[in-house]
Amino acid sequence: MTDNNNLIVYCEYEDGKVADVSLELLTKGRVLADKLGVKLEALVIGDKLDKIEETLYPYGVDTVYKVEDARLYPYTSNPHASVLINLFKEIKPQICLMGATCIGRDLGPRVSSCLHSGLTADCTALEIGDHKDPKTGKEYTDLLYQIRPAFGGNIVATIVNPDCRPQMATVREGVMKKEIKDSAYKGEAINLDASKYVSPEDFVVEIIDRHIEKSKINIKNSPIIVAGGYGMGSKEGFDLLFELANTLGGEVGASRAAVDAGFAEHDRQIGQTGVTVRPKLYIACGISGQIQHIAGMQESSIIISINNDPNAPINTIADYVITGNVEDIVPKLIKYYKKNSK
Repeated sequence: MTDNNNLIVYCEYEDGKVADVSLELLTKGRVLADKLGVKLEALVIGDKLDKIEETLYPYGVDTVYKVEDARLYPYTSNPHASVLINLFKEIKPQICLMGATCIGRDLGPRVSSCLHSGLTADCTALEIGDHKDPKTGKEYTDLLYQIRPAFGGNIVATIVNPDCRPQMATVREGVMKKEIKDSAYKGEAINLDASKYVSPEDFVVEIIDRHIEKSKINIKNSPIIVAGGYGMGSKEGFDLLFELANTLGGEVGASRAAVDAGFAEHDRQIGQTGVTVRPKLYIACGISGQIQHIAGMQESSIIISINNDPNAPINTIADYVITGNVEDIVPKLIKYYKKNSK
């Protein structure tokens, strides 16, 4: 394998399926790879990987590296990190993307620290661009712009890694769109021998049993979301939002401030430190609109803001703004919707 300098996505594999966040990153990876004029590669590690490449090719993947071994599933830190570190020394990718999941947050830092490459976590956007070092005047072309809010969301930082490779970034699920490039697209699958990349010492930890509780709340796929912020005032204030969401057939979301105050559970948090959503209708109630929250819902088709502050930042991206108290307006919305939908 002498094909170097490509863009690779680490694909999480669970229950015979590739994680959505990995497919989203392949979609974005294809766009970035096209700009760079390089191949898009995917790496899948686990057991029973038969025909897994057929799932990945349609996203525009040119090469699928498969590392199959019963000991590599389910995920454990050391073996997976060893595979990435040793493979990357061999194929020398210029960019590596992975999901900002429990696995990605564990794996990414281990790999970047061993390869001395650096890592930007929780990126909200990825672009290709040029950079000039203000101190040395040296110019760099075709770097990965790793974009994310910084300093408590007061600025949006563009982070570059001029000299170290691979340029590594993690992205949360839902931040990028998942789109098939071409259902007939065909790449190449390469089966790698696990023993070449992993040593027996890496398997000191063995998982005997796992208990995974799936979240009962599914706001990511809801077409209508009624979200509440700190302005709702209390947990009881959220009862009104649940009533509106039930009336409209939607789900209830919350800002970080509302979750931190105990008004709603963490699974409902929308924003950079929560879930990224793209519903057809997003009703923001008592949400000021901090940059981290907006990052998680700005691609909603229609945004309605209900706020007693006419200058709330969220109003700048809202399609419709209703100025007034939520506790007065929401009951009227419920009343008139029920009246007109009979």
